[in-house]
Amino acid sequence: MNTPTPAQFEFSFLEEGFSARDIVEQKINESSMTDDRDAFYVCDLGDVLKKHLRWARALPRITPFYAVKCNDSRAVVMILASLGAGFDCASKTEIQLVQSLGVDPNRIIYANPCKQVSQIKYASAHGVQMMTFDSEVELMKVARCHDNAKLVLRIATDDSKAVCRLSVKFGAPLKACRGLLERAKELGLDVIGVSFHVGSGCTDPETYSQAISDARCVFDMGEELGYNMNLLDIGGGFPGSDDVKLKFEEITPVINSALDKYFPVDCGVRVIAEPGRYYVASAYTLVVNIIAKKVIMSEQSASDEEDDGTNDRTLMYYVNDGVYGSFNCILYDHAHCLPTLHKKPKPDEVFYPCSIWGPTCDGLDRIVEQCSLPDLQVGDWLVFENMGAYTVAASSTFNGFQRPDIHYVISRPAWQHVQQICAQGLPAPAEESHLAGVAACCGRESSLEMPTKPCHTHVA
Repeated sequence: MNTPTPAQFEFSFLEEGFSARDIVEQKINESSMTDDRDAFYVCDLGDVLKKHLRWARALPRITPFYAVKCNDSRAVVMILASLGAGFDCASKTEIQLVQSLGVDPNRIIYANPCKQVSQIKYASAHGVQMMTFDSEVELMKVARCHDNAKLVLRIATDDSKAVCRLSVKFGAPLKACRGLLERAKELGLDVIGVSFHVGSGCTDPETYSQAISDARCVFDMGEELGYNMNLLDIGGGFPGSDDVKLKFEEITPVINSALDKYFPVDCGVRVIAEPGRYYVASAYTLVVNIIAKKVIMSEQSASDEEDDGTNDRTLMYYVNDGVYGSFNCILYDHAHCLPTLHKKPKPDEVFYPCSIWGPTCDGLDRIVEQCSLPDLQVGDWLVFENMGAYTVAASSTFNGFQRPDIHYVISRPAWQHVQQICAQGLPAPAEESHLAGVAACCGRESSLEMPTKPCHTHVA
């Protein structure tokens, strides 16, 4: 891929000393001068770069193939393509998006074990060879529709400790793998490796170790049948923020140890993974506006004339994005979204039990069942951080409510570093001392004063 230029993006440069949070403040201030206080996102592309560098340090043997389904924003895909990542695509449309940015087909894995025939043919016609399977029926479809497929057998894992389980839908049990490999041999298909997914939001790192051990068993089966298997895909399940029980750096040593044991460096096996939320969750901040409010008094408070109501009132806030929009992650991704206040509360400010609701006419459109907030007013703002994963990609316009605009930002040092990596590749670990400065420039801390012009915009 060619070195990216600003003209290919629609984004804002952060001026020196300013952060993405300053852009949040700027957009709030601009919107507060009008009646159109629409919800919006700020995405820090520098945060995506930081995640990539963090991955390279923690998992140096593993090439990330970004799971496009998690967030298919063109800017995110382009940044990751520039950084040398591969892509996990699940459909024709995702393949088209990635290839439209100049990504070579050998950097794509069609990681959907159950594919539509016409889309297998599309992959074949456009040079996408790597694809997963977990059944005999899938093998027969590929044999009919793809001339040069490089197949990866997806195996089931114990994902009982994951937030979102996937092995209930995908993955062949170990006892079925030999039969599938034998059938692939009969059909003249090339099986090049094994994949698995421990489930999204994995909470037990040992699940990776067991899955890697199981993959070794399948590799051994393949070798007995004459296959030259050289690819291991360890899937996703990596956290995208640090407010989780199991941190990224708690998972990576377990993976590295298992790889050293079952797939040592000199074994000739290439290792890839399919991180999604890892790259984008913390890069996105969603800002919503309170469009309506109800005060619910308890019966005791309503009948007590001397009670000022501060102890027995519940507040219901309605905001201009909901579970049919960005907060679909609550329904489909088991997310727990809690707001932070835009305005810092006063030391003596009273907090009340509250619920937060989306704008649609559906009673299921509830964002937060219970939290504590001050007595806010219509027109006030709430901020939700870590909103990049499985949010914008699955949002709808139900009830006529439009998706929030997304404002992309990046610091100049981070942008220059992206261009450097695109042109020269990642630096060796001994050469990474200068990355601390890049990390600081990509930080999310807000500056003390709001600048008049904190950024300069490039529009495609």
